Amino acid sequence: MLWFVARITEIKEGGVRGYLHWPDKPSGEGLVITHGAGSNCAAPLLMEAAEAACAAGLTVLRCDLPFRQRRAYGPPSPPHAAADRAGLRNAVATLHGIVAGPVFLGGHSYGGRQSSILAAEEHSVAAALLLLSYPLHPPAKPQQLRTQHFPSLRTPALFIQGTRDSFATPAELSAAAAIIPAPTRCVLIEGAGHELGRGRIDFPAAWQQLREWIE
Repeated sequence: MLWFVARITEIKEGGVRGYLHWPDKPSGEGLVITHGAGSNCAAPLLMEAAEAACAAGLTVLRCDLPFRQRRAYGPPSPPHAAADRAGLRNAVATLHGIVAGPVFLGGHSYGGRQSSILAAEEHSVAAALLLLSYPLHPPAKPQQLRTQHFPSLRTPALFIQGTRDSFATPAELSAAAAIIPAPTRCVLIEGAGHELGRGRIDFPAAWQQLREWIE
């Protein structure tokens, strides 16, 4: 079912729950973007990303992962991570039914990690990845790297990370990205932590980079 509110449409169907942002001048491209472990699709960072992408002509689906659909609060459970990736797959399929061009995929923290794992499992699921504050390892546990899937990743990936993010130092992120056999770029936000903060990311430059990879 869909409810139209200005240029934003709420969607609840096919296991997908979230909001569609409709651009005034659609480019034919799409973006599916999702949230971190402690948040939902109403997160200010996702709102900012969706608004900026929409202004650039992208049709955006800002969605809740299945774990957040099941309960309003609390972190995801590792045994349900595959279900979260299935939810992202459904969201991408939904957007492909709306736009004729390529669909980009990404998210903040946990959402970005699951997006990258899905892309490693299914190489054609997205044209490129937008990974905001990738949780490379738990805070203060740099030995517990979450990069096992990186060698299987064939999708270009744009990492945007704060220089004070406790989940990855700039050097750690650069070293990890180097093992991905696809084009990557790491953009650092000076002084930002894991939440990055509204108004600190040059999203127009991010869309330009994603588009350059598919041209």
